[in-house]
Amino acid sequence: MLKVALTGGIATGKSHCLRRFAALGAPVIDSDELARRALARGTPGWAEARDCFGDRILRPDGEIDRPALAAIVFADETARRVLEAIVHPRVYAEIAAWLARLPEAPPGYAVADIPLLYETSRAGDFDRVVVAACAPELQLARIMARNGLPEAEARRRLAAQLPIEEKVRRADFVIRTDGSLEDTDRQVEAVARALEAEARRR
Repeated sequence: MLKVALTGGIATGKSHCLRRFAALGAPVIDSDELARRALARGTPGWAEARDCFGDRILRPDGEIDRPALAAIVFADETARRVLEAIVHPRVYAEIAAWLARLPEAPPGYAVADIPLLYETSRAGDFDRVVVAACAPELQLARIMARNGLPEAEARRRLAAQLPIEEKVRRADFVIRTDGSLEDTDRQVEAVARALEAEARRR
């Protein structure tokens, strides 16, 4: 099974690309969902986060208030590193276990959506890396519109990740999401064909 990581930046269209890979028959997994599960109420990750950040990150029902936690960690690099140390090992362990369970079957590759792949120095865990990318100014506009953030806050979140141009430079495949969804879909399909062909050759 060819292990493929899909990465990019905030609001560069990774989720859409992941859905397209799934529609084309590839097994997929979303590390954002794994991160949410790692911090679900009552889990060891939840307890560790509460111990580190206090009850200010909890909603009245005891679940973690994700916007409140995000506001803390994107304003303080030390706090962000603390949260990453709680979440990332659990996420990568889940991905490794998922990959190990997959049968050797068509299309012969599986895709894990991992936004911070390069920032966590885990690209070497995968056979191929696909980067979803768009122009930085479009990325900024998408973040502001999607998350309802002021420009200064959106820029802080962008600054917490490697520049998208650097991710593009390191990628095996790049999917540009500046254009229409149809254009993005055509690129995903081309990458899928290349990955399937490589998997058959192995």
